[in-house]
Formats: sequence, C-alpha cells, structure tokens
Amino acid sequence: MWAWFPRASGKTGWQNQTMPNSNSKPLPEPRSAYRAFRSIATRWMDNDAYGHVNNVVYYSWFDTAVNAYLIENGALDIHAGETIGLVIETHCNYFASLAFPQTVHVGIRVARLGTSSVRYEVGIFGDSDLTAAKGHFVHVYVDKQTRRPVPLPSQLKTVLETLL
Repeated sequence: MWAWFPRASGKTGWQNQTMPNSNSKPLPEPRSAYRAFRSIATRWMDNDAYGHVNNVVYYSWFDTAVNAYLIENGALDIHAGETIGLVIETHCNYFASLAFPQTVHVGIRVARLGTSSVRYEVGIFGDSDLTAAKGHFVHVYVDKQTRRPVPLPSQLKTVLETLL
C-alpha cells in the first residue's frame, strides 16, 4: 500500500508501506510456507510468444485455487450464496518461468482476516520446492445485491481460519 510520508531527505513523497526499504527484493518461498494446495494443468494457450506462461494466467491460477478451496469446503456458494468476494487488490512477483505442458501447484494461505475482508497469499510452484511466483490478492466480501461490505459469514470465517 502506498502512502504519503516524509522521506529521510526531509522531503515528502510516496512510499510503499508494505515494502518500506525499496532495496529489499522479494524472495521465493518454500512449499512449507503454504497451508493448502491445488494442482492445475497448464494449457497450450497459456504460453505466450516468449515461450513461457503469460503473466495474466498467474492471476487466473490465484482465483482458481482460492475459490475452489472455498467452494469445496462449503464456504462459498457461487450460485445461491448471498455474499460474494470482490477483488480490490492484487500483486505478483515472478522468480522462474513456467511453460506448457507443466502442471503447477498453487499454495494458498491467509495473511490477514478482517471483519469483511481477507488477504490471501498465493505461491505458484513448478517442479521446484521454491515458488516460481508468489503474490496476493484481497477480497472484500459484500452483499450480492447491494454490493456493500458485510461481515464474513461464520462458515467462511471458519474455513479461512484454517489457512492462517
């Protein structure tokens, strides 16, 4: 998250609160850093002109892993549920290329559980024990009709707590 702060030079400016030291570099993480996993087969169409999976596909894997986990654990009903999660923030760092026909393994965990929001952290693994990419996204849960934030339903909160 970016915020307006005084800088060491005495001037003010924008600074990234989540990574205050601009020299710090994100690093890959091991599989053990994640609480649940989903395997996803890459598709021919996932590769781009450079011969690797295009960056937009990673965000699809984020969505697929998290939402499948919630559906399979009875925390999300995409057809009849009254509460839905809207993505308000995403981010991804890339460490190694992946390509068709690999199977990727997507690790998920919850980093923050709020009253009506949750920050998911996601690791994408190829054949290595370290992430080929990692990122996060934030869902704000809202009433399906009004699109206004609502407290996390109890079943959803229970399932999410297993990912902390």
